[in-house]
Amino acid sequence: MLRLLQPRTDAHAETVWVFDLDNTLHDATPHIFPHINRSMTAYLQEHLQLSEAEANALRVDYWQRYGATLSGLIKHHGTDPDHFLWHTHQFPKLDEMVLRIPGLRSTLLRLPGRKLLYSNAPQHYAHAVLKLLKVNDLFDGVFALEQARYRPKPQWQGFRRLLQHYRLNPGHCIMVEDSADNLKTAKRLGMRTVWLSRAAKQPGYVDIKIQHVLELPRVVSRLY
Repeated sequence: MLRLLQPRTDAHAETVWVFDLDNTLHDATPHIFPHINRSMTAYLQEHLQLSEAEANALRVDYWQRYGATLSGLIKHHGTDPDHFLWHTHQFPKLDEMVLRIPGLRSTLLRLPGRKLLYSNAPQHYAHAVLKLLKVNDLFDGVFALEQARYRPKPQWQGFRRLLQHYRLNPGHCIMVEDSADNLKTAKRLGMRTVWLSRAAKQPGYVDIKIQHVLELPRVVSRLY
């Protein structure tokens, strides 16, 4: 059954903010991503009987070709996605690895409209990180890789399922991402786009470019 976002009476009732998670709401580069990469390489070593070097090369190859290592594993090896996601997203010390952004909660509270999370990560990880960031109660839904039926961003199929699941009009959505490729798909579907980047140039499919999520409240008026 499709979940409906309940109507609002304020001026921005139809606005839905669609947030990425890693490197958007927290800094995943120093600890989270290296841990996931090591876990995925180890998984490929064990289940495909590869050397560490071979497994690492295949992990990167599938990520570059399909947007996610899992997509290549499903396509070429029939890998069970739930088994893969569970075993590659275990974080015994997640609370020490997540780098919180001071002021994140107050920033999100200043944004008019509803908020959804759309992540290529699995559900259990996405929920755990939002809870550690102390913003889980600010989101009306978490749309993770399972809900996208393992079609990760930037593949359009996952976006379509997001829109269908919440019965969203893409013209009422603002997507906030650190990945330009993901925003390209969002823009093609009719969403407004905010790119978190320090790049010098701004692609045509990006409506607003900022360096940090805390800058969002000052650019809100430029998105309407």
